[in-house]
Amino acid sequence: MLDQTTSITDVSPLRDALHGPLITAGHDAYDSARQVFAASVDRRPLAVVRAAGVEDVTTTVRFARERGLPLAVRAGAHAFAGDGVVEAGIVLDLAALDDLEIDVDGRSAWAQGGVKAGVYTDAAAEHGLATGFGDTGSVGVAGLTLGGGIGWLVRRHGLTIDSLLAAEVVTADGELVTTDDERHPDLFWALRGGGGNFGVVTRLRYRLHEVGPVFGGMVVLPAERDVLTGLVTLAGDAPDDLSMIIHAAKAPPAPFLPAELHGRPIIMATFLHAGSAADGERTAAAIRALATPIAEDVRAMTYLEIFALGGPGPDRAAIAVRNGFADAFDAADADLVLEHLATAPTPMAMTQIRVLGGAVARVAHDATAYAHRDREMLVITGAVVADVEAHPDAEAWAGETAVALGLPASGAYVNYLSDDGEATVRRAYPAATLERLRAVKGRYDPENVFRVNRNVVPERAGR
Repeated sequence: MLDQTTSITDVSPLRDALHGPLITAGHDAYDSARQVFAASVDRRPLAVVRAAGVEDVTTTVRFARERGLPLAVRAGAHAFAGDGVVEAGIVLDLAALDDLEIDVDGRSAWAQGGVKAGVYTDAAAEHGLATGFGDTGSVGVAGLTLGGGIGWLVRRHGLTIDSLLAAEVVTADGELVTTDDERHPDLFWALRGGGGNFGVVTRLRYRLHEVGPVFGGMVVLPAERDVLTGLVTLAGDAPDDLSMIIHAAKAPPAPFLPAELHGRPIIMATFLHAGSAADGERTAAAIRALATPIAEDVRAMTYLEIFALGGPGPDRAAIAVRNGFADAFDAADADLVLEHLATAPTPMAMTQIRVLGGAVARVAHDATAYAHRDREMLVITGAVVADVEAHPDAEAWAGETAVALGLPASGAYVNYLSDDGEATVRRAYPAATLERLRAVKGRYDPENVFRVNRNVVPERAGR
């Protein structure tokens, strides 16, 4: 219970109860400890807890709840909304919870909440195994999983949550529970797409799939309407072994691109074919047939290599992003994408298309809290700015492009949302899904302790 002789914002009792360090303003590490990937986010927490183990997690959750302090949970810290830090509250950093246990014979793995996707993928690849995460190795597996998980194996093996077998969660009352299809099944359903609303996930058990050498890479093509629509058609008609990310973007100042193209519109098709090399090469040939490539890097590779194909990403970036689902993409849509790209206020702007279907669509829409199983593709508009002061212009462009494409009315993928308003949450979750999530939230977090996220308001609090 709260010691009434101390101030609500006095964190010294928490320091005394922890095994790991607690970092407050004035500490040399404070500014780095409060930084997240979203460079446009600048929040000053009361303290950052670097949890040394699960006991530190339970202690921190209880401390924040008893004092009514905002609590941010930081794993990979890649959320576009900057969920890994909170103003005048407590940040719970899980980075040190990085244990990974791979059961080769059982085709499963336990990963603690601080494990990064690249580390997991590297370790699993030593045994010819993989779990499908996103497309960036520096992202934490926990946060990515809780939103759904759309990555390079999405059409073959489904979303990341479709490979989630169990989770260990510290709930709002500071208790550690194990959840799966049989234990706390309502919580397990909610975790698979409902984000960080229901507790701190300290460990996750995943199914491992056999994934040997793959074929893939990137082909850079001219920014033409028929190229863009052709790639979408190709990706949608392909067998489940193929997953593709299509970018209409301004050309980066990369050495493999002609200098005269830098800053000008191009189209990039990055793909992974998890079948035979011969089938993968046929995919590459079909891409090349759409237009003469400007550049390409296509080859047989390991699954791990696809994460590094674009080179190391930035440690921090000021990104404006919008997203929505679509079921068709025609010539008029392509024209809109290219017209808006030409007027982008930053040299780093893009519209990204991820064709879904395949294994994603073979799971019932109500089996998990990710409820967009029948949607054909995810469309994302985004812009990166070097100067944070230019971020509002990037936000305006991303929003206007999304509106032109009709995305605000088409649902949303929670992991790519940067706004925590009620309308945004309703875009991510259809009415029936949201109602069920609110009921689960009311059972496990009735006081809304875990609210620094795309927040699902608990059922009791809404009545």
